[in-house]
Amino acid sequence: MRIFDRKRNAIGTAPRHEVHKLGHWHETFHCWFIGKEEGVDYIYLQIRSEFKKEYPGLLDITAAGHLLATETVHDGVREVKEELGIDVSFEKLDSLGIIDYSVTIGELIDKELANVYVYNCTLSFDDFAIQTEEVSGVVRAKFKQFSELWLGELEEIQVVGFEINKTGERVSFNKIVTKNNFVLHEPSYYEAIIRGIKKIIRAS
Repeated sequence: MRIFDRKRNAIGTAPRHEVHKLGHWHETFHCWFIGKEEGVDYIYLQIRSEFKKEYPGLLDITAAGHLLATETVHDGVREVKEELGIDVSFEKLDSLGIIDYSVTIGELIDKELANVYVYNCTLSFDDFAIQTEEVSGVVRAKFKQFSELWLGELEEIQVVGFEINKTGERVSFNKIVTKNNFVLHEPSYYEAIIRGIKKIIRAS
């Protein structure tokens, strides 16, 4: 994948393991799904597979992944199709710009230039055909509660959806979760996402 300096200048390419070992800045694609039902705004989250090396079993961005050296941000929609089985046209996405953040956990140094997009959708959970090596389920939360959780106004929220259990069956998922159940991106990242989505909701 392509690697960058702190000023976002491209400086070459490197394999993924080296990128995370040495802490190179690199490009990713993030796509957050939102929707409205009966006047209530929702945000969709994936449950990361228990087989994932990084952050197994935690709630995360609806769909996300690394951009290869040969790809542009337009190619990022392949992540949505691969992980969730949903065909999304890039032209249907709202851009929240590039958000950079850095997280270090043990030997993992993750410095991302995240190209962040929002997909305002009308989907049912039956529409998702997830890639179980990457994702074990999809849930949604009321966007207001999600916002209040990450802005420090709530300690816990409810998420509802489905997951694929160990025998491959699709089962309902309804739990109360806290920040500890999420991939702990920097608070500034979540705050930027919330601000951007609020603007999209107000404009829609």
